Amino acid sequence: MPAMAYLRDEGVPELDFIGSVTLKADVKKVADTIKAKLGLEEGWAAKKRTWGDALSYLRDCVEAIDVVMVTNSVVGNNNRRRLSVEEFRGFVLCDKLAPLIFINGSDAKSAQVFTIFHELAHLWLGKSAIFDDKQVEEPTEAVEKFCNAVAAEATVPAAELKRIWPKRQDDDPYFSQFSRHFKVSPITIGRRLVELDLLTKKEFFDFYEAYKNVDKTLFVQENGGQPNFYYVQNNRVGKRFARAVASAAYEGKLSLSRCVPFDRIDVCDV
Repeated sequence: MPAMAYLRDEGVPELDFIGSVTLKADVKKVADTIKAKLGLEEGWAAKKRTWGDALSYLRDCVEAIDVVMVTNSVVGNNNRRRLSVEEFRGFVLCDKLAPLIFINGSDAKSAQVFTIFHELAHLWLGKSAIFDDKQVEEPTEAVEKFCNAVAAEATVPAAELKRIWPKRQDDDPYFSQFSRHFKVSPITIGRRLVELDLLTKKEFFDFYEAYKNVDKTLFVQENGGQPNFYYVQNNRVGKRFARAVASAAYEGKLSLSRCVPFDRIDVCDV
C-alpha cells in the first residue's frame, strides 16, 4: 500500500507548518517558531552532556511533530560504501502528510544538528532540496541563504551567544567552550561571531586556517560503545515510518512476507 494512501486511509491530517512561511519572514521569528513547535526550551543543547545526546534528543523532537527522520552513513547496509559528506549533508522532501528529512550519518554530529535545522527551515518554506558543502560555504540561492540563517539562529541564538561571549576563555582559540555549549562545530561558532560583529573576518580566517590543521579529536566526545543493530535501523528508516509499517502489518493491511527490506526502500515512496 503506497504510503500516502495509507496515511489518508488512517485519517492523518495534513501538517499545517509545511509551507507556512515565505522568504520575507523574519529569520529569528521562524527559528523561534520551529523550536517552539519542537518543544525546545532556551538553552536546551547546553543541558545535554554530549553531541550525541543532543542529536538523539533533537531527532526525537522532530519525529514527534510527524516528520520522518532518516539517517544513514552507508549505501544500504554496505559498510564499504560510505556516503560522501562532500557530496551532500542531507536532503528534505516536502509533503503535507509525510515530510522526510535524510541526514548523512557520515557527517560530524555537531554538523548534523545544524543540517536538521536547515532542513526544517525548508519544510517551513515548503521547498524540497539537497544540502551540500557548497550551500554551507557560499550559498547562492535565496532559499539556501534563508535556511542557513534560520539554522544559525536556531542552533546559536544571537542573544544567548552575546550574553555568554564575555565569559570566553583566552586560552580557548578554537571556541570549544561555545561549541560544547551549543553542540555545534567550532566553524559554526566562528561564522556566527562574524555575523554578530563579535569577531572580524580576518580573525575568523586566521582561526579557520589554524583549525583546519588541528587534531579534530580534540573536539570529539565519545558516547561509549557501539549502538546495536536495531537502534541503527531505527535511525536509518525513521521511527515514525517503522511504527507505521508495524501498525499496518499488525492490522493485516501489509503482508510482512512481501515487505521490501529496509535497505532497499526508495525514499520517494515514503
